[in-house]
Amino acid sequence: MIDFKPLLGIGVASLTALQGTAQQTAALKTSTPNIIFILMDDMGYGDIGRTGANQYDTPNLNRLANQGMQFTWYYCPQAVSSASRAGLLTGCYPNRVGFSGALMPWAQNGINPEETTIAEMLKVKGYRTGAIGKWHLGHHREFLPLQHGFDYYFGIPYSNDMWPVDFDGVPIHLKDTTHRLMKYPVLPLIEGNEKVAEVKTLSDQDKLTTTYTEKAVAFIEENRNRHFFLYIPHSMVHIPLGVSEKFRGKSRQGMYGDVMMEVDWSVGEILNALRKNNLEDNTLVIFTSDNGPWLNFGDHAGTTGGLREGKGTSWEGGQRVPCIMRWPGVIPEGVICNKLACAMDILPTLAEITGAPLPDKKIDGISILPLMRGDKNSTPRREFYYYYQVNSLEAVQKDYWKLILPHSGRTYRGNKPGNGGWPGATGTEKIEAVRLYDLRRDPGEWYDVAEVYPEKVNELEKLAEKARQDLGDDLTGAPGTNRRKAGFVK
Repeated sequence: MIDFKPLLGIGVASLTALQGTAQQTAALKTSTPNIIFILMDDMGYGDIGRTGANQYDTPNLNRLANQGMQFTWYYCPQAVSSASRAGLLTGCYPNRVGFSGALMPWAQNGINPEETTIAEMLKVKGYRTGAIGKWHLGHHREFLPLQHGFDYYFGIPYSNDMWPVDFDGVPIHLKDTTHRLMKYPVLPLIEGNEKVAEVKTLSDQDKLTTTYTEKAVAFIEENRNRHFFLYIPHSMVHIPLGVSEKFRGKSRQGMYGDVMMEVDWSVGEILNALRKNNLEDNTLVIFTSDNGPWLNFGDHAGTTGGLREGKGTSWEGGQRVPCIMRWPGVIPEGVICNKLACAMDILPTLAEITGAPLPDKKIDGISILPLMRGDKNSTPRREFYYYYQVNSLEAVQKDYWKLILPHSGRTYRGNKPGNGGWPGATGTEKIEAVRLYDLRRDPGEWYDVAEVYPEKVNELEKLAEKARQDLGDDLTGAPGTNRRKAGFVK
């Protein structure tokens, strides 16, 4: 058992040292914005009130959407944790920067120091940068946030299920010394570059969301008189679910609903901190998820809102995720954006907003600032590639048309968590011929219309070949010409 409360003051400068004049504060409001990026873990497209959540309420997320813009066609770069985060922070397809899947606690690789992250880009413009939550881009010191543009870090280095504890909360060495979980080390809590505590029990997991939120509020208050970029990659709603006593049993949907209510509370606390510090009008807030729900875990997982499959697949439920943005005076209120966008677009968008220089290497993101401003005639992005495994091109999309390419598709049946072993049934659905879906009419990917629209199949097959020439494709043996390597421990 750990009391995280003493950790809240570690490594944090006093407020008085950061006090600025009223004139400095006024100047900040007329220039580039503060930026808060909230990233959930394994939250599905249908997990917030406006897209289908039921038996629990998300009033703060609803408020955020009512005061800003909800993107209904927003994608994560890949439907797995590390790869998705690499794509977000570098503005690249994960396979371009050497990432795939989720890094394990014994991995020797991580984000390459030659890549430019959002934090590094914004520091050029004088931003104070902080990361609070799950990192998962390499746990060795050289890969941690402070070495990649962040001034402050607090959180866990990888997923909260990568620890030697069974699903019932019992340490695995007390039950089965041959179990796969024996490979995992104790889950560390890191501040800066150093371990300051350990997450040992389910009750420790219960404290993570509140602790991250308190840290985030403190960061906002301490940096209220300067530009800041705050990245909050929550550990929840990844299993094992953890929720504080103030929300336990509060929803009508069990543990998952309780956790979502606490997540919504966390968003509310951050919005309140902005209001109390007179930062609300000059802060861009972005809320989204790293990928879709992990359906193996049944009622401990979220919902895709009717999209097909979930995390770990190239179907829509794996990669289309909720996204809400609010920036008063710039983003119009209560607007729905149905244009294609993805997490890789965040880096170039922030570059355009702040005037920061783009990385000197090829990126895949496209600025979506015109969409954020409400320009209905703008279509910055028309194409998207669905890569999985190490470098397998499984689908391509152009506008609202999606072509599924031959591959061994994964399916997740959604069993309830068990007391040991893999908790859900996983299967494969071999895709032997191309399939075409009109996502405008059929977002659930039920009806293959390849035979009806052969001209679209031909058009999208040309797009797939373009992707293979650039990034390669393990399924066809194409090596690609523009891939870079991840970093490796020296």
